[in-house]
Amino acid sequence: MRTGGLKLSVLAVCLMAFTSYSQTRKPNVIVILTDDMGFGDISTFGGSFVPTPNIDALAKKGLKLTQYYSGAPICSPSRASMLTGMYPGRWNFATYLDNKKHNKDAEQADFLDPNAPSIGKVFKAAGYATGHFGKWHMGGGRDVKNAPGFENYGFDAHASTYESPDPDPLLTATNWIWSDKDSIKRWDRTKYFVDQTLKFMKENKGKPCFVNLWPDDVHTPWVPKADESYTGNFPMGQEDEAAFKLVLKELDVQIGRLVAGLEQIGELNNTIIIFTSDNGALPSFRGSRNGGLRGSKLSLYEGGTRMPFIISWPGKIPAGKIDNGSEVNAIDLLPSLAKMAGVKLPAGYKGDGVD
Repeated sequence: MRTGGLKLSVLAVCLMAFTSYSQTRKPNVIVILTDDMGFGDISTFGGSFVPTPNIDALAKKGLKLTQYYSGAPICSPSRASMLTGMYPGRWNFATYLDNKKHNKDAEQADFLDPNAPSIGKVFKAAGYATGHFGKWHMGGGRDVKNAPGFENYGFDAHASTYESPDPDPLLTATNWIWSDKDSIKRWDRTKYFVDQTLKFMKENKGKPCFVNLWPDDVHTPWVPKADESYTGNFPMGQEDEAAFKLVLKELDVQIGRLVAGLEQIGELNNTIIIFTSDNGALPSFRGSRNGGLRGSKLSLYEGGTRMPFIISWPGKIPAGKIDNGSEVNAIDLLPSLAKMAGVKLPAGYKGDGVD
């Protein structure tokens, strides 16, 4: 990670934790990657849409970075940069993956090369159980039927949406983001991914776990629960501010469930949790979602690339810290998390990030 000459950089804080912990069992790692979340969405980063007490609590118990940047201002290349620790252009990702014609017109790949390095492969090689629960969008869906499966990227277990090589049938009654025919409705999707994460960790009790928890509910369409007692004013449009607020509120509830579940199974203090987003929000609601930053999703200005970032590791990373100086990018996460967990990088790995 880039420290900018700070006396106490984010890397120094994390490495102090690693040094004191390296002689005991390896930590679990959960990377929560939200979808299209603006810098100003959650209250711990100045958002005023709805209170987000559970996400705020995660920040109070850990370290908050205010200069973290995604690898791209749109989903597929951003996700590829985080997964590989490399610039997405190295793997021929230029914009979001769509159907084959769109991808060809954009002169990009239909899916991430299975020979690419992957944080899943890195942690699996170190003896971790690895899971991906949530959106993928690095190959599969629409008319792309030949995308490699999750196991090719190092994941033992998965549950994902239609934009993946193996959509979960409970989530995808049709080949689209959501349908009223889905067994698990859109408003319960993040709950399902949290349930799958906790179930996976219970099943692998005694073994370190690496999990991508990548919910997609903050991305449009916003579909809150169709219940008068829940919404107070339903039906509403799927791009209305009222719908967004309810979806954001439910996301916060599920982050709280995750933390409570980890504590219940005795793994909270042994788990590194990262919370961030793939790219900024669209310029909805008068551009208020990006915290006053110029630009939005699809833009290389900070509104498209500067993301909220929280890292928590109870008892290891000092609580309540805010780092306003360290500039960190998504490509730094693979080498940094590997070092924190005492995991070796593959021989010959030439990532673009630094630890």
